This record gives sequence, C-alpha cells and structure tokens, in this order.
Amino acid sequence: MRIVWIAVLLLGITSVAKGQEKLTVAVLAFYNLENFFDTIDSPDTDDFEFTPRGPNVYNSHVYYDKLSHLARVISELGTDYTPDGAAVIGASEIENITVLQDLVKQPALVARGYKIIHQDSKDARGVDVGLLYQPKYFTPIDVGFYSLKTNKVGEPLRYSRDILVATGLFNGDTIIVTVNHWPSRRGGEQNTAWLRNKAAQWNHSILDSLKAKFHCTKTVVMGDLNDDPINDSVKKYLGTGRSIDKLKPDQMYNPFEDYYRQGLGTTAYQDAWSLFDQIILSNGLATSTHGFHYYKAVVHNPPYLTQKSGSFKGYPLRTYDGSTYAGGYSDHFPVYVLLVKPQS
Repeated sequence: MRIVWIAVLLLGITSVAKGQEKLTVAVLAFYNLENFFDTIDSPDTDDFEFTPRGPNVYNSHVYYDKLSHLARVISELGTDYTPDGAAVIGASEIENITVLQDLVKQPALVARGYKIIHQDSKDARGVDVGLLYQPKYFTPIDVGFYSLKTNKVGEPLRYSRDILVATGLFNGDTIIVTVNHWPSRRGGEQNTAWLRNKAAQWNHSILDSLKAKFHCTKTVVMGDLNDDPINDSVKKYLGTGRSIDKLKPDQMYNPFEDYYRQGLGTTAYQDAWSLFDQIILSNGLATSTHGFHYYKAVVHNPPYLTQKSGSFKGYPLRTYDGSTYAGGYSDHFPVYVLLVKPQS
C-alpha cells in the first residue's frame, strides 16, 4: 500500500489517500516503561530498590522527571500520521494504577483523555502490564487478566506478570488485544524458554476462545516478549509468519521479524541488540481490506532516546546507569503499528 499524501481533518483523525481512496489512520503502540514505580515502599512487593531510601535513591524528583519524560515519548508515537497519536497503548513494568493515573495527567497527554485498564498481578516485584486507550477510538466490552504460573510441578507457587486481554469496538471494528510481559531470560535463555513458550500457548488459547465467543477475526498480541521474532515461542507456539503474501490462514503476521533480520532492535544487552518488543497481528488484520487493517510497523527510536556516552553508549537512554540516575526514559524503545480503513 502506498501513501500518496497526508491531510489532517478537523476531527483530529488523519486521512491518507491511496490513489483516489481516502483512508482513516489509527495507531496501536507498546512501550516497556522500565521500572515505573511510585516512591512508596510497598510491604507486599520487592520494591525497596525504587524508594527514596533504596540504593537508587528513587525520590520524588526522579519520579516526576520520569513521568515527564515518558509522557513526552508517548505523546509523539504516531503523530507523523495522526495528531491524535496512539489510540491504544500497551505498557509494561508498571507498579500500580497510580503511576498510570499520574502519567495520563501529564501536560503532554492530558488532552487525549486516556482511560486505563489495569490490575495488580502476583509478580514478586509487583510489576504489571496495563492498557491506555482513547475512548474516541476504543470502547472495551470485555476485559480479563490471566495469571501465568512460573513454578514447576512440586515447587512453591510463583507467578509472572498477568496477560491482560481487552476486547472492544475499535472505531466500529471488534478487536481483541492482549498485553504481555513474558518471563525473562534470567537463569539462561534455554533454561527459561519453556516459560515463554507457555506464555505464547496461553495467548493462543485465550485468543481462540475469544475469537469464537465474539465472532472476531481481528486480534493483536503486543508486549515485551523477552524473545526475538525468530524464537520458538513466537514462531512456533504463537504461530507467526513474516510475509503477508505467504501467510497461512492459521498464522499471525509479525511485521517486526523482517526488522529483526535487518539488525534493528528495541533493547540491548552486552553489546547485542534484541527485538523483544513486538506487535503481532491476526490474519484478519494483516490481509483484510475491510475495516481496519495493517499498513506499517515502526520502532520509535529518535536520537534523543539513545545514550550518547558511558557504559551504555548507543543503547536506549535508560533511567539509571547502575545505581546512578541517568535522567533517561527507558531501556527499551517503543513500537507501534499503523492501521488504516477506507472512509465511508
């Protein structure tokens, strides 16, 4: 699909033209907000590190600085295509609903009127996933949170972050979105692969059930998957393909696989880039030309989000360099996809 020109409508929704066909644009985004804690020491979670008395001296100055920085980044997502920015934003590494409430009240975001979907998970560190949405685009009709156990049989119960699932009307289309932060690679990539495979299978099962319930063919899996687009969790257990033209009916389309193969990443570790942050679309969103469908995927990595010096030079500009406040944003770049639909 080729964009010939872009014009901003009075309603704030951008119209693009493909040939003589006018299209409406909407943006779906995901951002790992990197240890987005409040400053209060919670007795129920392991959050002391991110308190004023903790080793990071995570005080009100740091918190409000981080709020302002994150709001700036989020406010820019997709604005090259629509002045409304992101219609729906999945977020990870958030401590509670309070930090999201503070975030959407920031001057850079408040005019958009973002609403919040969130629930505290059973994760030991107390970090969760959440969803922000603009009501002018998205109206939730069903929301669920699915716990992900990470212990083996016979071990004490342990949990990772919940999988958030929101079904709703997206400017007239029924759409199902899952927001994820899959188990990390701590302990070794191979030793922990079964956990991410389990998370992928859980997504697959949830979507199959809800697609039947709501007669919906348009679904989205977004999140920090702690795996790359070529890993088994994504390719085999979620069932993704990299080419729209060769996509099988039961496959999802992962536009970030080609980016990964080209060397593009969203986070870095030991001088190696990974593309853990992905937005994956059902066949119905990837191949359909009725209602909203896929147009483009973006890794949002403007120069100001990249660290210019120090031990993390070239990486995403993070909040802390060790325990020293670095005044950054996140150790992940955000990602987003553009969806378009013919105007009636």
